[in-house]
Amino acid sequence: MTSTDVLTDAFDRISGLVGDVLQDLSGDDLVARVGPDANSIGWLVWHLTRVQDDHIAAAAGLEQVWIADGWQQRFGLPYPPKAIGYGQSSAEVGTFQGVSASLLQQYHRAVHEQTLGFLKGLSEGDLDRVVDPSYRPPVTLAVRLVSIVSDDLQHVGQAAFVRGLLRRR
Repeated sequence: MTSTDVLTDAFDRISGLVGDVLQDLSGDDLVARVGPDANSIGWLVWHLTRVQDDHIAAAAGLEQVWIADGWQQRFGLPYPPKAIGYGQSSAEVGTFQGVSASLLQQYHRAVHEQTLGFLKGLSEGDLDRVVDPSYRPPVTLAVRLVSIVSDDLQHVGQAAFVRGLLRRR
């Protein structure tokens, strides 16, 4: 098994978990906040997918799926085109409205497909390429990919937790 096989498996697992979290959720479930400043399931899935889209596109030298395939218009969110959710205020998170679980799932699948296509074309040597020299030590592609996996797993876990809380209400 190669490093890219392991990364592909990790991203496949994230995609499966996203599908599980979104299954049979209503619009109200997607935007429910279990506390005044808590993130909703919909926002969490949007955010983790936006981070993956943004970071993979940058590493691959591609345009973000969000922009290239018109997802920004389909979602109709009041966020700047390149917003990924990082640093958004509670009020901004609260403006995540009017998005269906189906639309979120479709966008996630599109990003997942771009991610898998990128991974498929990588060699082991590509993973040592520096993608962000501003850090010490500089961030390699391998480190960036593991960071995306880590971030996505944390957020899909948070979404699953919120789903569990909502089901117990």
